[in-house]
Order: sequence, then C-alpha cells, then structure tokens
Amino acid sequence: MALAALPALLVAAVQEPGAGRYPDMPPGRPPAVDVAAADAATETDMRPYRERIVGVSAEGGEMHLDMAPVGGGEFLLGSPEDEAGRGELESPRRRVRIGPFWMATHETTWDLYRVFMFDTDRGGEEPGAPWADAVSRPTPPYRPMDFGMGVEGFPAISMTQFAARQFTKWLSMKTGRFYRLPTEAEWEYACRAGSRTAWSFGDDAAEIDRFAWHAGNSGGRYQQVARLEANAWGLFDLHGNVAEWTLDAYAGYAAPGEGDIPVDPIVWPAREFPRSVRGGSWRDEPAALRCAARRGSELAWKRMDPQIPQSVWYHTNARFLGFRVVRPLVEPPVGEQERYWAPDVDSVRRIVERQRRGERD
Repeated sequence: MALAALPALLVAAVQEPGAGRYPDMPPGRPPAVDVAAADAATETDMRPYRERIVGVSAEGGEMHLDMAPVGGGEFLLGSPEDEAGRGELESPRRRVRIGPFWMATHETTWDLYRVFMFDTDRGGEEPGAPWADAVSRPTPPYRPMDFGMGVEGFPAISMTQFAARQFTKWLSMKTGRFYRLPTEAEWEYACRAGSRTAWSFGDDAAEIDRFAWHAGNSGGRYQQVARLEANAWGLFDLHGNVAEWTLDAYAGYAAPGEGDIPVDPIVWPAREFPRSVRGGSWRDEPAALRCAARRGSELAWKRMDPQIPQSVWYHTNARFLGFRVVRPLVEPPVGEQERYWAPDVDSVRRIVERQRRGERD
C-alpha cells in the first residue's frame, strides 16, 4: 500500500460542513476475515495468530497485527509496600482473576493507525467495509503528530483514550472480531507474565536495557516497536517506549474483601480525566516502567491544542502515549460491545455527534 502522498502525518483537507460525513452502521456485525488460528473454542485451543486488516486503501492491500494468547489465571494486582519507587495508588494489593485473551505483541504503530486516522480505507469493497466506514474517525491534525520522531514501524502517539477506543471499534469492524483496550488488571497481568518482581525480568534495574526504551537509552525519542527482548509471554515493549492506555478510570484500588477474588475487574470512567495509563515511556526513569506503575491522564496533555473546544481526538502534549489492543476469548454480547468503544461523557458525545453530521468544532 502506498501512503507516501500523505506528508508525514499532516493532512491539509478539512471536512466541509453540511452533508453528513458518515453512513449509518448496518445491523449486526460484519463477517469475519479468514485468519488461520484466530478461532478457539476453549483456552487450550488458543494459538498466536496474525490478524489481517484488508482493504486499507483504494487499491486494496492489507496489513497485519500479531496477536499472542494470554492464558487466564490469578495474580496480585499492585505492588508490595517495600518495592522501591512505588506510588501511593499501587495499593492495597489484591488477588484478581483474569479470563483468557489475546494481546497485540506490540504497540499500535502509525502504519496501521494512520489508515484509521486518514480514512484511506473508506469506500472499499471488502465485506466489512459498510461497518468500518460508519465508525467515527479523527479530525485532521494541525501538525504532524509524530513530531519528527518517525512513522514507519514506530508507535502511534498523542491520541485520547476515546480515539484509541474508536480505533478498536474500527479494527473490530474491519476484521469481524471484537477488539478493545485492555483493562488495567489485564495489562498488568500480561506485563508480569507470571512474575512477581518489579519488572517482568526481575528486580534488578540494571537489566532493563535488554527489554525497554527509557530515559537512559532512548535518545530522547520513541523507537520502533519490537526491537528489544519480549517478556516470557512473547509481548514486546510493555515496559517503556510509549505508555499505554487502559480502559479504567485512574483511582485508588478497592480494599479486598475476605475471600473475595474479583473476576476481570474494571473501573469504568465517569469523567474525562483522569484515566489510567500503564508501562512508562521513552522519557521515564526505570521506576516508572515497573509492572505495577500507573499514572492518570491530565487536561495538561492538551495544552498545545489551539481548538475551542479542544479536540476529543488528540493529546498534543502527550508525545509519550500510545496503546495496544486485546481480544478476549469470550466476547461480550453484541449489545454490550458498544460500551467499550462509545463516547462515555456528554461533552465528548456532543462533539462527536456534530462531527458525524459534517459540522466543524
């Protein structure tokens, strides 16, 4: 697929107001793209697979996304009180149970994200096109969103959590399989990969350069994905490179009840800020890259945004922030899937509705 016509990540054209920009979503869900090993009846049937995203341009073409199986299990969410560098909101620790899922082996890259971002797949003829074309897309950015750090093979950055969730909806419509952001618990469980140490590779920060891009080795910029060693479950860059969105609100953990083991816990956000971000980034010290380390999103991440109201798609000051996708073995019913994708605060919902009608904000 040729996307060279796009000058880096900047598009000059802006949707004209008036006619609606998006068609209505067809009923039901699109047919699934044929992918070997993508189907599993039980956890023991789960295998790694390479997702196919077809029809990524007017000429057709396809891209791929490698997915690794993560078996279900229990673990202690959070950090022990004697762990060096820990934050206040990493406790109280509690045992949680996680269902099986697949996780992308690396962070979402610009290669795939800009297909969604710039509508290069709109109007295709593949079976899922009517569903994918109906998904809301980001408005054109005012500047190249890679900020000169690189595009091909590099992680997409500076999107809001809503933008990341809409990408997972688009990906679901393109493939016919249900994708979403990970919960905080899923993210930490996958990062630990069965370990009980500060980092998945142990408690010695001297080993971190083998696994993570951080302030000490990144050269002051993000790096191409999957260049360093993976964790024990075949997942790259969960420590560092770019921090990663989760579905959860950023809040203190609930105290565990006696004998209580939550199953697939999630704290649904009730407001735009703060939302939980995991993994640390290329600009952070190793302590911020620990498995249990977490931070909340901030309004300050939009400081450079000149729009009024500010964009629901971009965090212009969060050049350290990206995401990866997961796919649970057991999908929620179709009627419940929209909760993982849709605007969840009124201010965002109103703006998106106007943009869908072709109006400017």
